[in-house]
Amino acid sequence: MQALQFFKTVTADKSNLLERLLNLLRDNSIHYCVIGTVAVSAYVEPMTSLDFDLVITSYQLGRFEALLASAFVVKRGPRIIEITAADSRLRANVYTESRYAEFVDRAEMRRALGLTLPIAQVEDVLRSRIWTWQDTGRKQTRRLYDLAEIALLLDQYPKLRPMVPPAVLGKLELLGA
Repeated sequence: MQALQFFKTVTADKSNLLERLLNLLRDNSIHYCVIGTVAVSAYVEPMTSLDFDLVITSYQLGRFEALLASAFVVKRGPRIIEITAADSRLRANVYTESRYAEFVDRAEMRRALGLTLPIAQVEDVLRSRIWTWQDTGRKQTRRLYDLAEIALLLDQYPKLRPMVPPAVLGKLELLGA
């Protein structure tokens, strides 16, 4: 479990937020899949982030939110549920927009963080990175991180290039990717 220990060290997750969240999902048979940087790392060279992004199947979202309240600090935004805990810099972000819902059904079990997790298919991971990059409300530095993840995915999976909008490809070309 070296990868998980590294992630816990980077995120200073002394409260075991990740393990507690994964146990809650498993113990309550909540269907989910991982997206974001952790999912990107399941397909390319590992990257790290303070975020653990996931999608919950839409019909279980209400029950999942109710389960969270007693164990975590929960902040509900218009498109994301942010889950945190004292003594941890880790942020678990549940994306609630309907466009992400179908990712769960297509997810496949893959290794990430030294664990076997349901990870969105590579095409869906790329889609999610494009959508986050297109969110002009995000900080510019976060959007650059999104571009880096898109570039890594395209390097490893060049057949996915036609999925990428011209505006994104243009930005990647400007950066030399």
